[in-house]
Amino acid sequence: MPVLEIKMIGRSQERSQERYRFLISDGVSAQHAMVAVQLNDRVKSGQFEKGSIVQLIDYICSDVKGRKLIVVLNMETIVQQSETIGNPTIFGETDTEAQKTFSGTGNIPPPNRVVFNEPMVQHSVNRAPPRGVNIQNQANNTPSFRPSVQPSYQPPASYRNHGPIMKNEAPARVIPIAALNPYQGRWAIKARVTAKGDIRRYNNAKGDGKVFSFDLLDYDGGEIRVTCFNALVDRFYDVTEVGKVYLISKGSLKPAQKNFNHLKNEWEIFLESTSTVELCPDEDGSIPKQQFSFRPISDIENAENNTILDVIGVVTSVNPSVPILRKNGMETHRRILNLKDESGKAVEVTLWGEFCNRDGRQLEEMVDSAFHPVLAIKAGKVSDFSGKSVGTISSTQLFINPDFPEAHKLRTWFDYGGKDTASFSISRDTMPGGVSRNEIRKNVSQIKEEGLGRSDKPDWITVKATISFIKTDSFCYTACPLMIGDKQCNKKVTRSGTNRWLCDRCNQESDECDYRYLLQVQIQDHTGLTWITAFQETGEEIMGCPAKKLYAMKYELEKEEEFAEIVRDRLFHQYMLKLKIKEESYGDEQRVKMTVVKVDKVNYTSESKYMLDLLVR
Repeated sequence: MPVLEIKMIGRSQERSQERYRFLISDGVSAQHAMVAVQLNDRVKSGQFEKGSIVQLIDYICSDVKGRKLIVVLNMETIVQQSETIGNPTIFGETDTEAQKTFSGTGNIPPPNRVVFNEPMVQHSVNRAPPRGVNIQNQANNTPSFRPSVQPSYQPPASYRNHGPIMKNEAPARVIPIAALNPYQGRWAIKARVTAKGDIRRYNNAKGDGKVFSFDLLDYDGGEIRVTCFNALVDRFYDVTEVGKVYLISKGSLKPAQKNFNHLKNEWEIFLESTSTVELCPDEDGSIPKQQFSFRPISDIENAENNTILDVIGVVTSVNPSVPILRKNGMETHRRILNLKDESGKAVEVTLWGEFCNRDGRQLEEMVDSAFHPVLAIKAGKVSDFSGKSVGTISSTQLFINPDFPEAHKLRTWFDYGGKDTASFSISRDTMPGGVSRNEIRKNVSQIKEEGLGRSDKPDWITVKATISFIKTDSFCYTACPLMIGDKQCNKKVTRSGTNRWLCDRCNQESDECDYRYLLQVQIQDHTGLTWITAFQETGEEIMGCPAKKLYAMKYELEKEEEFAEIVRDRLFHQYMLKLKIKEESYGDEQRVKMTVVKVDKVNYTSESKYMLDLLVR
């Protein structure tokens, strides 16, 4: 419809917002209309103006003393500027009456009688009118719209007296992601899935539920996150696939939760029962596979804590994966690696959970074979603990040796001199030889002499020691294989009366159990010897094979000699052992417990530089 005229109405005591009323036409007849306050910015910015051709999406028609008044809740501009079409006259009025009416001197009530709740609540063309709008029939039959004090829309009994919201049922046009806003009634976007999260389960006052999200990227570079709950998880989880392009429509937009959403968009899409997700099999490749905004490592040094960013660098070292017990009692895994780039800086990257085993193991094997891969990190989270570091979160993506221009540039730099260039770590203050000043080096005798572990907080130290003895009578325990959420329980299980394995934590039985290391190891250096405990990951690092294999060899296959040979082969090797030392209660007795959290083979080049620096000082 062409816009014939637009008039701004100022504020009054009853109306705190500026309002716009305008005259629209179909080429034959014209009609008065009022613009909802959430569309004011479109008028001010010139998105539609006198001469524009617009398409009404949501609107209310009211009959006021025999005259029609349209209240436009949502519309789109089809043509920015056009000549007047036809010679329209206001429907049911003479030219004189029409002029009076539009100038505010006629019988239609002035617009200060029409008040909208601001901001307008999200609204789509397939729903009832926006939440927060109550329509009440006054004594003089003049329509008045008042803000609702309720957070959710409750249609009043008199709503029917003012007619329904009209819907434009034309097919939704495909628009860029950047153009999405909560006030559009109908929209469709064509975009590629760049990331997809796992199904997460939750429990709150409303009961149990599940949720998953996926990220979209369109041809214009716009990004947005899509979230599905409960029944919609079953409907859309298997449908969406990373790398594929989809046509998505009929969802609601809500403000993005920036604590969990790193995308550069103020909104998130929440799919609903009427939403559609259609695969586009003939996609022509115009939509990029992924979008990065890489930051040099030197910039991370000044980044705020919890910032989400993209970084790329060359992996210079990878530490073993170690088990970590979370506050909720669940066990996860952590692996630390180091990146360097052309900025002259290096940073620690912490891989959590599945990243440790899937990508971390591959990176460790590459570095152990003397090849240093390029690693691109999409959506890493900055931490300011012990300097600045970058950690993975659920939406993080890792790309090993990617086919990017930035990766090729780094590869060339590293191979032709970069590998021999010194880099300063922003994660911690380092000494010559790559040894951290935050890394407290102790010998075995100092542990007892200095009373380590007897304060309120544990002590963390590193010792260079040799393994002199390994207890083999109880080197592992039977662990629960059941899953709690997306993690394995791992608590100790015992045989039940039905000859199955019972877990007191899960209160369930299972046919089989898992085997996990609980290794008691004696270590010694030139000052003395002591006992340490190694759990699953560090135990496997020391023994060189899974606990289940050793258990089967000793107790099921009864290959005692082969078992003893494996144990003997692990003795008298020197390691760099990072220990957590903490005093714990065992009945009425207080004991200092030393747990291995990290096992490294001794790098004799770095160790020599470290010892030389001690002599110089």
